[in-house]
Amino acid sequence: MKIFLILGSLNACVAVALGAFGAHGLEGKLSEKMLSTYETGVKYHMYHSLGLIGIALIADRLGNSGLINWAGWLMFIGIILFSGSLYVLSNTGIKILGAITPLGGVAFLAAWILVAVAAFKLS
Repeated sequence: MKIFLILGSLNACVAVALGAFGAHGLEGKLSEKMLSTYETGVKYHMYHSLGLIGIALIADRLGNSGLINWAGWLMFIGIILFSGSLYVLSNTGIKILGAITPLGGVAFLAAWILVAVAAFKLS
């Protein structure tokens, strides 16, 4: 599961860069509401980057479980859909992108449920 360690690490790096850009480059350029939306994207981006690293470590310990593999891909998809849509929405104001955000949230939820199911199956 080296791919999830790589994806998690690279996404954590991008989340830090985007967080710094938001704090220093977008302040005063976005409304408070849009800056808050952007910050939500950064937070969830980082949380789930760390989740990808955790999935890589779990996969290393448990072997290549199909559930863990799916969890990793869903978490990565969630980052793209959830955080990505919030980044674009906050910078462009295109409201329709708000309809994509929940799909990313569902991907996050499904990923965490799959991790729990994989852990449960260990017993």
